[in-house]
Amino acid sequence: MMTAPTPPSVAWLLHLNALVGGMFLLTSFGLVAIRQVQGCVRLYVLQSVLLAASALLLGALLQTWHLYAVGVLDVVSKAVLIPLLLRRSLHDEIHMRREITQVFNIPTALLLALALAITAFFLSGPMLAEAPHDPAAGVNLPIGLAGLFLGGLTAVARREAVPLLLGLLSMESAAFFAGMALAPELPLMAEVSVAFDVLVLVFVVGVLTRAVHERTGTTAVGAMTTLREGPSV
Repeated sequence: MMTAPTPPSVAWLLHLNALVGGMFLLTSFGLVAIRQVQGCVRLYVLQSVLLAASALLLGALLQTWHLYAVGVLDVVSKAVLIPLLLRRSLHDEIHMRREITQVFNIPTALLLALALAITAFFLSGPMLAEAPHDPAAGVNLPIGLAGLFLGGLTAVARREAVPLLLGLLSMESAAFFAGMALAPELPLMAEVSVAFDVLVLVFVVGVLTRAVHERTGTTAVGAMTTLREGPSV
């Protein structure tokens, strides 16, 4: 049985979405490897812009306004408001310093990231077989699942508060990247419900990180376990 040829406009959107997906996955690898806090923030902003670009492309492909709204909301909340909150609530010293303390060195972290990405692509095969046929899901699901794993690795490998937070936020972005193709009508409701909570979380973590840095001189999460309550007066 012969399948109908794909219209040129649809094929162009699919190829462009695949390019955006590849760049999205590269930013996930970058978050695992980069050592500078400011660089992590910039990579997260780029990842958020790529997430929004994929939402807009899928909105044009699937003809749904939900994904257009998700793309605009992603740019406003993740690419603008979250970096602004971090910038306002943290010292310049935290943004400019190099992150030295981490669980794995860069080569080991990248090897683990590569293994997790390959595993994600293998795991997505059965999921795609069970899901309704959607050409965009073949790109977004494996890349989103790989980004979810790499965001978790970033959160585990980092000992600094801000990169650890960005790893968790990267996991949330990767989950939306995969979900947009599988359930295009749901991401808007989920994104609206999560956006406010994420902004509050970023603000609270930023304020706490600044306070801890002023008291202890570091933002390493591991060093916080040594804090003890002082004697009562």
